[in-house]
Amino acid sequence: MNSMNPKVDGFLRKAKKWRQELERLRTIILDRGLTEEFKWGKPCYTLQKSNIVIIIPLKESCALMFCQGALLKDARGILTKPGEHTQAGRWMKFTALQEIVEMEAVLKAYIDEAMAAEKAGLKVEFKKGPEPIPEELHKRLDESPAFKTAFAALTPGRQRAYIIYFSAAKQPRTRESRIEKCMPEIFQGKGLNDR
Repeated sequence: MNSMNPKVDGFLRKAKKWRQELERLRTIILDRGLTEEFKWGKPCYTLQKSNIVIIIPLKESCALMFCQGALLKDARGILTKPGEHTQAGRWMKFTALQEIVEMEAVLKAYIDEAMAAEKAGLKVEFKKGPEPIPEELHKRLDESPAFKTAFAALTPGRQRAYIIYFSAAKQPRTRESRIEKCMPEIFQGKGLNDR
């Protein structure tokens, strides 16, 4: 088993919900030989510095997120998209420790498949720019070269998430307000969900 990251130890000690489930997922993942890191405030497991899986505590469940889950065959049909616009990630949710115990062999097989995909260099082909950029964002980018540079420096996924969020507002004033509110995070290189 790979060494445990002290930051993850602290995260699990503080967990108010799903602690046993998170600890069991951690044990299963470390048994596969992945490197344990702590990213985005969550336990993240990597292979050759590439993210493979993340353990995520939620309100109603906890989840095992496969960062490139769209590449997995998912023969059992148990993976779902975390959001309707998600392209690469897939997760499976759990509401009881017993579910994880019963699924252990399946989880190991899915993790092994994700590791094999990474070793083979497989990548999810992202749809490029399917969302039109709202006029209010175009205007703001044209007005501020610094903001344009900061927005361009974001990963394509982060740019897309912001564009979807800004575009979802019906009123121009609301779109402008959302852009204004998100500017500090964009300047810091943060994604919409990193706040």
